[in-house]
Amino acid sequence: MVQTIRIEAEAREQAGKGAARATRRQGLVPAVIYGAKKEATLLALDPRVVMKELQKGGWQSHLYEVAVNGSAERCLMRDVQFHPVTDRPIHVDFQRLAPGSRIRVKVPVTFLHEDTCPGIKAGGVLNVVRREVEVMADPDSVPEAFEVDLAEATIGDSLRWSAVKDQFGAKPVIVGRDFMIASIAAPTVVDDAAPVAAPGPVEATKQKAAAAAAPAKDAKKKK
Repeated sequence: MVQTIRIEAEAREQAGKGAARATRRQGLVPAVIYGAKKEATLLALDPRVVMKELQKGGWQSHLYEVAVNGSAERCLMRDVQFHPVTDRPIHVDFQRLAPGSRIRVKVPVTFLHEDTCPGIKAGGVLNVVRREVEVMADPDSVPEAFEVDLAEATIGDSLRWSAVKDQFGAKPVIVGRDFMIASIAAPTVVDDAAPVAAPGPVEATKQKAAAAAAPAKDAKKKK
């Protein structure tokens, strides 16, 4: 189950592009907390903290406790804007979580026993259809990842939602069908022997003419 990560932030007083640029000039990343029918809270974050969370992977399904001015709010990190050249974060959006609410999040999929999977050892290929699954879940029960066990998967097997382990009561947004997560596909066989093309009509006519002319030349030599 996902753990709550605490982030310390500074308060910002002014909104707008000019205020955001001023925050960046101070070496900080502007951010905002919105949702739960409350006024937005303007923040400034340490860029090192933001980068650390982004590098973990799966940050959209992590729970955050953002502390500012002595109080903390539970949030999801919903969106991060990046600089088009440096690829550094330049703005972060947090969604405030209301008590008792269920949240819609994307949870990554991981595969267990891939190195000992019978189908892969036999030459099969793991074909991943979904690397994440969007679910509705209680904020306290969001899994870090959904696990799919490949210990007994053979070539031709399909791994579906019913094969997912440790769901923690999360319900997929896709309803009414046991959708595919991955499959073990047969290896592709490539024939190295290139086929020899048959002679075309013009080439065949030339070959016949050459064959007919050969006896005539031999007869002339004998005379």
